[in-house]
Order: sequence, then structure tokens, then C-alpha cells
Amino acid sequence: MGQVLWRVARNQQFQQEYSEQGYLPRECGRRTAAAADNVNHHRQGQGGIDIYQLLKARKSKEEQGFIDLEMLPPELSITILSYLNATDLCLASCVWQDLGKDEYLWQGQCKSTWGHCSIYNRRLPSEFSYRKLYMQLDEGSLTFNGNPNEGIEYFMSKGILNDHPEEVAKFIFYTRTLNWKMLRIYLDERRDVLDELVTLHNFSNQFLPNALREFFRHIHAPEERGEYLETLITKFSHRFCACNPALVREVGLSPDAVNVLCYSLILLSIDLSSPHVKNKMSKREFIRNTRRAAQNISEDFVGHLYDNIYLIGHVAAS
Repeated sequence: MGQVLWRVARNQQFQQEYSEQGYLPRECGRRTAAAADNVNHHRQGQGGIDIYQLLKARKSKEEQGFIDLEMLPPELSITILSYLNATDLCLASCVWQDLGKDEYLWQGQCKSTWGHCSIYNRRLPSEFSYRKLYMQLDEGSLTFNGNPNEGIEYFMSKGILNDHPEEVAKFIFYTRTLNWKMLRIYLDERRDVLDELVTLHNFSNQFLPNALREFFRHIHAPEERGEYLETLITKFSHRFCACNPALVREVGLSPDAVNVLCYSLILLSIDLSSPHVKNKMSKREFIRNTRRAAQNISEDFVGHLYDNIYLIGHVAAS
């Protein structure tokens, strides 16, 4: 009996769809609908479920398109919207005004892109708006990417950043939207900010080439060798040794030795990755050349350095 009811209900649904499109005569559709109604009334008289009504309700739900987030619990709606970026969240606020302008969502947008701002640690007034703060942060980042000094001055004028090298360094370290070329120009001029930025790196228990890659991901190396590159490598060498005192004792590293190894890694990276170099440096040659400048470093350690560059790639790739 259940299979018969299901077939009748499905046939009635198909007949209705086809009759609306003009594929079946109206009388045929009416006869089918009447038969379905008789069967459904018989089923209801026995205390059963009206399958046709269930199908009709299901179809009406499908025609609605998408779920109205305002009908869901607020926690679930906020969680769904938290996966949107700022542009899509603005578009969502055109449909769900209260949800799209929720301060919790815009606070997440700010902190996911600009991880540290001095204003985060202040007691904010009741009328404070994270959505307005996001617009200011975005405007300031665009300004920085055109002129670094004007960008930092903009942040300070809006009360977003404190005028202190440590605060500026943390802002740079935890921000993902700053142009690395403009950032390099700014850090070359502001060595006090550069010093604070280097101390934010933690190279504990990292292999030297991997630590150098991480360093150059935050502080991009200049395209040509010069005083700025020497400053970066010197600061990195001291920071790496400070973070790995056990390695310094076991391997015999020192800031001067790390400095030499960094230049060797950069030269090896260029040699192995450049298409213009036909005769690539071998592992034996790298070990021999490096140990001439850093005699206290073991042959095995230098060999592992070569393997890392050979397998992973350039230490200062942009």
C-alpha cells in the first residue's frame, strides 16, 4: 500500500508540473489529481500521513532559495557570517542589516588582518565602531603602500598606533596588507623600528636556513648587496644565537659564524636557483668553501645546510 501511495503522489506531482508547462491536457491532470485526492483521503481516514502535502511543502521550501539567517539562532548566524571577508560582509549587511553590522564580526575582520594595534589595548567608548575602525585601517594601509611615512602618521593621527618603535614594530609584524617594497624603504630609514622588529622573531629550535627564510618573509632582503643587507644579516645572526643557546654550545656557533653561514646560504641559493648558472655548485664544493671561512663548524652540519637549500629552495625568495 505504501508503494502505491508513493507512486500516486509522485505521478500527481509530475502531472501537475507537466500540465503547467502545457505537455498534458488539463482534464488528464484533473483526473490524476482527483485520484490522488481520493487515495490521500483514504489514507488520512486511517490515521496516516498525507504524502502529497509533504511533497508540496518540500517543493515550497525549495522555491525559497536560501535560509534566512535571521530565523536561525544568533550564535549560528554570526558563525556563518564570520567566514566572509569584509567585502562580502558589507554585501550581507544589505540583506541582514543587524547581523551584517554586528561589532563582533567587524572586530574579527580587524584583528585577522591587522593583528596588533595600540587601540586594541585601550578602554573603548560605548559609541566605538569596529566597522569604522576597519575602514580607517584599510585607508591607512593604502596610504602606507603609497608613502610609508604618511601611512604611519595617518595611523597615529587616528589614535590607532602609539608613537613608539615597539608599537610600530608589532603593527608591522602582525599586519598582512603592507607592501613589502614600501616596508623595506621604511625599515631602512627607521632602524629603531627594525631593532624592535627583529626581537619579535623567535627562532628557537629552528634549522638555520628555515629561520633565515622566516626572517626574510617578514623583512624582505634588498635586491642588491649593500649596507642594509649586512645590517639585516648581522641582526639576524645575533637573534638566532640568542634564541638557540644550546645549539651555540653543541655546534660551536657564534654570531660571526652564523653571519658567514648566512652569506654562504644566500650565494648557494642563487647558484642553485639561477638559470644563468650552468655549472651548479656541488655539495663537496659548498662544504669546502664554507669551512674555509667557518672552520669550527662540522662537515656534517654544513652538509645538512646544502641539502636544505637543494630540497626546499632559496632562503630569500620574495
